[in-house]
Amino acid sequence: MTALDLSSPVAVVGTGTMGQGIAQVALVAGHPVRLYDAVPGRAEAAAEAIGARLDRLVAKDRLTAAARDAARDRLTPAAGLTELADCALVVEAILERLDVKQQLFRELEEVVADDCLLATNTSSLSVTAIGGALGNPGRFVGLHFFNPAPLLPLVEVVSGFATDVTSATRAYETARAWGKTPVACADTPGFIVNRIARPFYAEAFAVYEAQAADPATIDAVLRECGGFRMGAFELTDLIGQDVNESVTHSVWQSFFQDVRFTPSLAQRRLVESGRHGRKSGHGWYDYAEGAERPEPHTADKERPPAFVTVEGDLGPAADLLPMFREAGIQVREDDEDNGTRLVLPGGGQLALADGQTSVEFRDVVYFDLALDYRKATRIALSASQDTSSRTLAEAIGLFQALGKDVSVIGDVPGMIVARTVARIVDLAHDAVAKGVATEEDIDTAMLLGVNYPLGPFEWSRRLGRGWAYDLLDDLHLRDPSGRYAPSLALYRHAYATDKRESTP
Repeated sequence: MTALDLSSPVAVVGTGTMGQGIAQVALVAGHPVRLYDAVPGRAEAAAEAIGARLDRLVAKDRLTAAARDAARDRLTPAAGLTELADCALVVEAILERLDVKQQLFRELEEVVADDCLLATNTSSLSVTAIGGALGNPGRFVGLHFFNPAPLLPLVEVVSGFATDVTSATRAYETARAWGKTPVACADTPGFIVNRIARPFYAEAFAVYEAQAADPATIDAVLRECGGFRMGAFELTDLIGQDVNESVTHSVWQSFFQDVRFTPSLAQRRLVESGRHGRKSGHGWYDYAEGAERPEPHTADKERPPAFVTVEGDLGPAADLLPMFREAGIQVREDDEDNGTRLVLPGGGQLALADGQTSVEFRDVVYFDLALDYRKATRIALSASQDTSSRTLAEAIGLFQALGKDVSVIGDVPGMIVARTVARIVDLAHDAVAKGVATEEDIDTAMLLGVNYPLGPFEWSRRLGRGWAYDLLDDLHLRDPSGRYAPSLALYRHAYATDKRESTP
């Protein structure tokens, strides 16, 4: 099954931001495009707006004037659904209400030909449920573009329960012919990106709700240590707190209130207060003119220790050892197998976040996971009220000697980056095991859809297959609500690796 021929007309129903963006994508690809909106005059206004964007592309030398003129000639506002009768594909981008979408597709089915592909751009509703209103749901598919559609390459091609393979394949190939990067996905709440991305927001909010760190510090750690493009608080302010919370709530409800997707009460209060982010002038941060952006907590300068003693294998943090040596800090090695940790001159211990808490042990400071310890510009440390001031000072000085800013947060298991990455990895493994998508498509979706520095499976391979399971298992012991219980898929993944390694 191949992509739609460029001579085939494509219709977009709904002329908001997403509808206009999808129409522009199809138009620039070379299709005749029909625009329809139930509100009189909106289709015409949308056509003018698209024309203006084409002008800007010409001004930036991204489109020739001849190509712009030809595209404008192919763009037609439609006064009624009957004008879409000869279209080979109709993409819906209207209000996110199941009944409204179902009614639209029932009406479209009476108008278009039997071989017309019908698609929804829904981000939160069930593709299966929308298509269930059709007499022939086999030709119905989800085409989830990301905003802004002309710029972002990812398209989730979602097969509902009744979607024919031929329909899904044609939609996939058409999206690829339009210059997009499609990924195939089963109809699951949140599809790929909005399902697997939930922990990125949820864990940041959980650390905040535990009063372990403020939003500016958490965001800085996610960016400067975890390698994420933006922190969770600034990103949700950009998305819109109401929009982000609505997606979280939809996924949670669709999974029958699965505790792994529980919304944040702190975010709920923010939405209730009308602080929706940048668009309202205030969210987690104040965007009023002249408002000062809060600075992340950064520890005062401390003297570095003269030496550290390493016990065991530091695993994902092994790169730190040559960095210590390069900074002039002596690294002593203890051959005894006493675990995975660094011992500081005062006798205190320094360990990579593992899902346990500092208060459980005598004089322990935890440090967070980093995407790349050499490139990281900030490291987070956590300590309990029982941690000695000398041990904390030595830990701070050790990382400052590497040129890092240091943020000290509260004693929360898994810290910030480590627990976030572990949960993302877990949800990704769970999604593959349940047939949602392939490992390759999930990594592609998270890289292109939300700009993660690594795909979940690339992260899993880098950290070691048992790392996420062990951390979440420890977290689950400390929070037995089920939120951190590792999935059966992650358990099997970790256990199979251990079994292979122990086989003679």
